[in-house]
Amino acid sequence: QVQLVESGGGLVQAGGSLRLSCAASGRTFSSYAMGWFRQAPGKEREFVAAINRSGSKTSNADSVKGRFTISRDNAKNTVYLQMNSLKPEDTAVYYCAATYAYYTSNYYENSKDYAYWGQGTQVTVSS
Repeated sequence: QVQLVESGGGLVQAGGSLRLSCAASGRTFSSYAMGWFRQAPGKEREFVAAINRSGSKTSNADSVKGRFTISRDNAKNTVYLQMNSLKPEDTAVYYCAATYAYYTSNYYENSKDYAYWGQGTQVTVSS
C-alpha cells in the first residue's frame, strides 16, 4: 500500500512558476513508477508527466513539453513537478500517481496503469 500526498499548488499569474511535490509513504518508493495527471473542470483527467523508478527516464505531454519537468528523489520518497511559463489553460487539479514497476526502465502515460493516487492539489493560473 502506498499513500501519496501532494503539495505546492496555488494561485499564480500567467508566466509564473510553481513546484508541486508528492510525498509517498512506505519503504519501497524506488520500486514505483510515478506520474502526474491533471483534471480541469468539465474535462477528463489527462496525462502530464511520468518518470521511471530510478528517475533516468521521463515522458511529458505535448502540451507541457519545454515548460514542465518531472523529477524524483528516492531518498526522500518524493516526486516533483516543476512548472514554468504557466498558462491559464494549465489551471486544473493536479494528481500524483504511483504504480509498481517490475522493470526499471518502465514509465506509464495511461492513468489506468496506476494503482495509487493522491488527493490532488489545485493549480490556478490567472491571465
